[in-house]
Amino acid sequence: MKKIAFITSGGDAPGMNACIRAIVKYCLNNQIIPFAVYDGFQGMIEERGSVLQFSDVDNIIQRGGTIIGTARSAAFITTEGRVKAIQFLQKEQVDGLIVIGGDGSFTGAAILGKEMNIPIIGIPGTIDNDLIGTDYTIGYDTALNTVIDAVDKIRDTASSHHRIFFIEVMGRNSGFIAMNAAIASGAESVLIPEEITSIPDLVESIRSNNKGKRSSIILVAEGDDAGGSFEILNQVKPFLPEYNLRHTVLGHIQRGGNPSANDRILATKMGVEAVKALLEGKSNLMIGSVNQHIVHVPIEKTIEKSDKINHQDLDLVAQLRTNS
Repeated sequence: MKKIAFITSGGDAPGMNACIRAIVKYCLNNQIIPFAVYDGFQGMIEERGSVLQFSDVDNIIQRGGTIIGTARSAAFITTEGRVKAIQFLQKEQVDGLIVIGGDGSFTGAAILGKEMNIPIIGIPGTIDNDLIGTDYTIGYDTALNTVIDAVDKIRDTASSHHRIFFIEVMGRNSGFIAMNAAIASGAESVLIPEEITSIPDLVESIRSNNKGKRSSIILVAEGDDAGGSFEILNQVKPFLPEYNLRHTVLGHIQRGGNPSANDRILATKMGVEAVKALLEGKSNLMIGSVNQHIVHVPIEKTIEKSDKINHQDLDLVAQLRTNS
């Protein structure tokens, strides 16, 4: 193992730079060439990459985003696109590949590994925290704290104006951010993709929960079956003419910002472990964290569609409402 390539793929997540830093420094300290491919699988197809040195990763552990760029590549889905990617890696004499991303990135990595017969290790980098085999993914903790900070600020104005706010957060297929942000911010309700939303039940919940209260916060994961915050507000509005309803979409602020200490530590440990796994001759694995211990998980298992949500947490939010 003389040369290891690495990419960040899919949506960016705070902590990716910390992971890149760990990979580069561990490689250089072990006489391995760290080869960065820019903008994910698309960069492979377009043959864009370079060897990184210590100076390239100085002072990046605290930065959000990813210094090597990321993208979602439609071309990589095609056989023609993957052939170009394989030819590029072969031309660069790459011996192993590390993919930092989510389930879509791991699906592409698994296919590439089979077609090229190259050792591949995945590192979970996604704010959604929706990968099987790891308690936490890189970026989730930072995104969660960003949401909580925003909700706290919105509650100030909600309380001042006697308003009910529907706040939409990221989570197309997973309600992790919405669920735990609801618990941490004291939200009155939470709507997630893993549960069917009943508009009549939501209307009744708002009525019963706002007797004598100045405000309410309802967190909505963007993938909720009833729609986003704007659509849900419009569905309940005809039944609640006496209430002052507002909606806010937090959007991409959830992806940005300096990574939290937890994300920096997790990313650093996972980056080092990914290189170690390649040096030990391992492949088709994701580096995970379970009960604060680093683990290896078959990459095919990580992309299985499974519900990681603890549904008892939904009851917790409901039990802490103010019904008076």
